[in-house]
Amino acid sequence: MSDAKQSAKDCVSGTIGGFLQVFVGQPFDTVKVRLQTMPTPLPGQAPLYNGTLDCVKKTLSKEGLKGFYKGTTTPLIGVGACVSIQFVTLEAMKRYYNDLNGPSANGFLTNSQLYLAGAASGITNSVISGPVEHIRTRLQVQTGAPPAITSGAAESVATIAAKSVETGAVATTAAAQNSVKVAAETSAANASKNTLFFTGPVDAVQKIYAQHGLRGIYKGQAVTMVREFQGYGAYFAAYEYLVQRAMRLENKKRNELSTLNFVSYGACAGYAMWATVYPIDVIKSKLQTDGFSSSTRQYSSAIDCARQTLAKEGVAGFFKGVAPCILRAAPANAVTFLGFEMAMRLLR
Repeated sequence: MSDAKQSAKDCVSGTIGGFLQVFVGQPFDTVKVRLQTMPTPLPGQAPLYNGTLDCVKKTLSKEGLKGFYKGTTTPLIGVGACVSIQFVTLEAMKRYYNDLNGPSANGFLTNSQLYLAGAASGITNSVISGPVEHIRTRLQVQTGAPPAITSGAAESVATIAAKSVETGAVATTAAAQNSVKVAAETSAANASKNTLFFTGPVDAVQKIYAQHGLRGIYKGQAVTMVREFQGYGAYFAAYEYLVQRAMRLENKKRNELSTLNFVSYGACAGYAMWATVYPIDVIKSKLQTDGFSSSTRQYSSAIDCARQTLAKEGVAGFFKGVAPCILRAAPANAVTFLGFEMAMRLLR
């Protein structure tokens, strides 16, 4: 079979696995991101969410079931593309190393080769996953309607009105009302420049690109690439190692392994990935939901984000939202690999 035909089959199979991953994993991911990015409460102030179950309850009560699938369109298209890219790159790298090893290796790769093949798939995938996850993350943490006026703007209105009265600028009740109205409109307009509200993924892309260009779309890309390199290196190395081990022990070809093999190995791969990159993922989420301009930005870089997180929240701050992530890892990745392997069997 030609490399082009094989790559096309890898792409289709990967896309199917990606679709399944989104449908199963999106609710868990929404809860994870909201816990990761919730603001640090002030002394004496209650946190936005008191853990995973509280986040689930509040999301369900305020937004219903659809709240858990916010931003799903983006990952459904994007993750389908991402996973297909991952598998196309992975399989191409496996074929490269297989040719390099020669027939004496019987098609089996070393652990380092499996890791590098996975890491390469992660870097390739990051070109799409970076902006996809940026848009999805912003939509996931957006829990309310667009504010007509922010609390800061309201305070400005009150201050302007008070100063007007003190200086005698307000001569009549009508004049006072007009002053407040104008101040409110001005403050709300100024506030809207720093607060973007999105009605959906397309609207988010359009607004971010219009105001901040391609750099805005790719916000947090550097730390995303670090996460993808290590994460997918561990992810595919774990899965492929277990598959090769089963093939040796059971003396079977890959397409003869059972469904249980693929499901259990996919779950293990998910754990292998998140066990090695979760703190990096927290930093990525914080950077991607941070402000765009210097006046609204809380973090100047990934290192600054890590420093602030450690100073304000301690080591625990790097593991916010880890519970839904762990709960998601097994089912989401089990169906990803199951979908890929079954699709590959059908396409052979």
